[in-house]
Amino acid sequence: MTTSLLLLRHSSSAALFSSSSLVFFAKNTNSSRSFTSIKMEQNTAKKKVFVAGATGQTGKRIVEQLLSRGFAVKAGVRDVDKAKTSFRQDPSLHFVKADVTEGSEKLAEAIGDDTQAVICATGFRPGFDLFAPWKIDNFGTVSLVDACKKRGVGRFVLVSSILVNGAATGQILNPAYIFLNVFGLTLIAKLQAEKYIKRSGVNYTIVRPGGLKNDPPSGNVVMEPEDTLSGGSISRDQVAEVAVEALLDEEESSYKVVEIVASADAPKRSYKDLFASVKGH
Repeated sequence: MTTSLLLLRHSSSAALFSSSSLVFFAKNTNSSRSFTSIKMEQNTAKKKVFVAGATGQTGKRIVEQLLSRGFAVKAGVRDVDKAKTSFRQDPSLHFVKADVTEGSEKLAEAIGDDTQAVICATGFRPGFDLFAPWKIDNFGTVSLVDACKKRGVGRFVLVSSILVNGAATGQILNPAYIFLNVFGLTLIAKLQAEKYIKRSGVNYTIVRPGGLKNDPPSGNVVMEPEDTLSGGSISRDQVAEVAVEALLDEEESSYKVVEIVASADAPKRSYKDLFASVKGH
């Protein structure tokens, strides 16, 4: 049995992992600033999206795809000057200092009154601080949601991970579940943040990708309901596409948790059909 080398990624975090069999990885509906029925081709003011984790490998792709689809982007970053060197100049791209670990008050200031949606693509960096996943993937995400509520932002998209609920779905011995939780119970931290989002009343879409790859897409997107997938991988480019499409098709993507991987055997389907195939909460 051959050994497959897997790249496990959580936003800016990376780890190499090998397996001998499976490829493991990875309401505020009354808001006046809802994304419902957005048509970017219309000659209206650009909708502005705040992206947390904008300089991460997935976050950067999200920013680029938002700009290509006609959105204005407010990139929340820790180091503004450094972040500016990572992107081409674009009049629709604005950088603001933002650290999700500093709480909702400062995040609300960074988000501002001109933001219509927030995409969270943050992720902790593996290190000696075992509380890092909770500071970023739990407290940080919760603080972003609270900041949205303070600013009246009614749309929130979170890039999470498959297997976050592995303990409840019979995946507790899955090597990927074990490996990722070695770093301060990362998946459990993410799961608790997801639960908070669901209770918040903010219109959400939670995107749970499989193992994140830096390579260009090499298959079609497979989208399943939450707690369905236990292995597989997907290009970061496709994860970014799904996050952006969630904003463009609020009708089909609202209040949903979707799990995504890519497969060469999967049929090509529109994102509208993919989102429609998953039941919402």
